[in-house]
Amino acid sequence: MNRRPRIRAVVAAGVAVTALGTLAAGMGVAQADGKDRARERDVRQGKVTEREIAGLFDRWNAALRTGDPEKVADLYAEDAVLLPTASPRIRTNHAEIADYFEHFLQKKPRGEKVRSVIHVLDGNSALDAGVYRFHLTDPKTGVTKAVDARYTYEYEKRDGTWLIVNHHSSVLPAEG
Repeated sequence: MNRRPRIRAVVAAGVAVTALGTLAAGMGVAQADGKDRARERDVRQGKVTEREIAGLFDRWNAALRTGDPEKVADLYAEDAVLLPTASPRIRTNHAEIADYFEHFLQKKPRGEKVRSVIHVLDGNSALDAGVYRFHLTDPKTGVTKAVDARYTYEYEKRDGTWLIVNHHSSVLPAEG
């Protein structure tokens, strides 16, 4: 009886087990920084990151600070829907959205996120929902007050540009 095939099989199995052990040991290191590597890969491949989506609020907030309603409205898609905080009217086109901001900007709003939950849906769409706080100045008295509101932004990348397609904002109700 020839024992060589059995010996080869045992040696081959030992090599496979050793290779698996080496691979498993290396995975501990890979898992520790795996998220960082995945983020770097996503950025290199042009994938959307939560940080990128969070930056869209900063862009919107900066447009508010210009005081120009057209600059703010330009961040919305032509077919966007705005359910604004300070108006009962639903705004569904550029002119209506610009009109809302013409009045809202008189209060010199300065926004800040209190809590944000971002969901990247795919390479061209994302949601950002949470609570933000606006510091609003009464144009008559000059008194500034803080107003907390719930928000949802739905973003779509169209022709390479992120636009707001749906924005809902409502004053945060009192606990009760």
